[in-house]
Amino acid sequence: MNTELENHKLEKRLCREVGRAIVDYNMIGEGDRVMVCLSGGKDSYGMLDILQKLQARAPVRFELIVVNLDQKQPGFPADVLPAYLTKLGVPFHIENQDTYSIVKRVIPEGKTMCSLCSRLRRGILYRVASELGATRIALGHHRDDILQTLLLNMFFGARLKGMPPKLVSDDGQHVVIRPMAYVAEKDLARWAEIRQFPIIPCTLCGSQDNLQRKQVSLMLQDWEKKFPGRVENMFTALQNVVPSHLMDRTLHPFARLEATGEPDENGDKAFDEEAVANPAATVERFVNVGNAGTERAVITISTTN
Repeated sequence: MNTELENHKLEKRLCREVGRAIVDYNMIGEGDRVMVCLSGGKDSYGMLDILQKLQARAPVRFELIVVNLDQKQPGFPADVLPAYLTKLGVPFHIENQDTYSIVKRVIPEGKTMCSLCSRLRRGILYRVASELGATRIALGHHRDDILQTLLLNMFFGARLKGMPPKLVSDDGQHVVIRPMAYVAEKDLARWAEIRQFPIIPCTLCGSQDNLQRKQVSLMLQDWEKKFPGRVENMFTALQNVVPSHLMDRTLHPFARLEATGEPDENGDKAFDEEAVANPAATVERFVNVGNAGTERAVITISTTN
């Protein structure tokens, strides 16, 4: 199969998966102003690119405004993103905040910087979203990021907690969305090569080779090579939770359970060997995607290639 056809199929898959996530979680509705957080990495470039494609064809009208946080890392090429976004013709805002100096001053040498850096960045982006009148904050996390977070929380935080496709921000003022929740990282890497995005590496934390997230990422990649389909099954499991077969007493009334005398199809089945049923080859979904209190539009999405 020729390269052009393969590239076209990849583009359709990316648009389909992003569109499906937007509809499934009601991420973007009529009149939304979406603040697209662009870091300069492949993931956020890919998110902006696909959102622009969907914006041109979606039956709902929404705005995109791109925001980059220049954290004043030494050697950061400050001209790259403004030049790229100007050429693209998309509205953008560059926020200049020296979080680099704060992180370097507070975090001891050799320690992981991501946690503090993330908290500082999050607070700044929330403020900027309010100033720009954004109704949605779009982050470029993909399927693999979500699975990595799940495993990190299990291994190091003793919590069964992932990274939701949509949530309310810490301050309660914003809706944060992850439109690429269904997208595989390998597809984004390939798309970045095709589109030749001007990638800017993160010199603050990207050089920390011992990060736990990197180790988990390598583990998932190894699983995918040795056991094709395992990673996809793990991701699907996040959407098929059975609280009665976990151990959280706040989610299921274990203490009050008594025999009912009625059959229970779940019963004591701890492991169901039958595969999860696949959707039909072609599925048309008619889903409301507007915001509460606004006129809602109907989107039709086909899952065929």
